[in-house]
Amino acid sequence: MTALAPGGVAVTPRASRGRFDRRLVAVPVIVVVGLAVVLAYLSTQTLDTVEQRALAPQVVLDRLGEHLFLMAVSTVLVIVLAIPLGILVSRPALRRVRPGLLAFGGFMQALPPFGLIILLAFTPLGFGQPTAIVALVIASFLPVLTNTVVGLGQVDPALIEASRGIGMSARQTLQRIELPLAVPVMLAGVRVALVLNVGTATLATFIGAGGLGNIIDGMLRLARPNGTLLAAALVAALALLVDWLASLAEYAVARRGS
Repeated sequence: MTALAPGGVAVTPRASRGRFDRRLVAVPVIVVVGLAVVLAYLSTQTLDTVEQRALAPQVVLDRLGEHLFLMAVSTVLVIVLAIPLGILVSRPALRRVRPGLLAFGGFMQALPPFGLIILLAFTPLGFGQPTAIVALVIASFLPVLTNTVVGLGQVDPALIEASRGIGMSARQTLQRIELPLAVPVMLAGVRVALVLNVGTATLATFIGAGGLGNIIDGMLRLARPNGTLLAAALVAALALLVDWLASLAEYAVARRGS
C-alpha cells in the first residue's frame, strides 16, 4: 500500500516500481475471502426484522452507490483543483508562495474530518451531499497537491535545461518532460486521496448525505452488531479494492516508463 512519508508526501514502495508486485494478486483474494467469511458468519445468525430491513440487498446497494458517488466526485474535484495548483506553484515565479500554501494545506488536512463535516453543515452549504463532498475535498487535497509539487521538483534540472536548449518552450517542457516524469509520484498522491475518501465518506451520514455510514450508525444506535459488521466489512473491502485499482494504474505507468 502507498505510504505517507514525512511532510505528507505519498511514496510508492520500491518493489512495486516496474516489476510485478505480488500484492496485485493478493489484495483481491483477501477481499473475496474476507467478505465470504463475513457472509458465511452472518448466514449462521438469526436476523430480526430490523436487521433484515437494514441489510436488504437493495438497501445495501443504494448506500454503496451513495458512498461511491461521494468518493468519486470528491476525488475528481481534488484532481482537477490540486494538480493544476501544484503545477502552478512549482513554477519558478511562484516558488515563494509554495511553503505558505503547503503549510495551509497541512493545516486544513489536520482538521478532524468529523468536526469539519459538522462545522460545514452549519454554513450556508447546509446539510446533504454538497457539504460532504466539500469536506472530502478538503480532507484529501494535501496529498495530491504535495505529490504534484514534489514530483515536478524531483525532475533533473539538466533535462529541463536540455529541452530548453533544443528550442522547447516552457509549456512544451512541462508537457513533454516534467509531467511524464512526475506522473508516478503524482499517482501515489491520488491513491492516498482515494483511500482517505473511502473512510471519511462514512462520516457523511451525520449530515444526511447517505453512504455506508448510514448502516453503521443505524446499527450501532440500535445495538445490532451483525449489521455493523457487514457495513464495516464493505467499507474495508472498498478501501482495499480502491487501493488495488490505483496500484494497478501505478504499475501500468511504471511498466510504460521502464
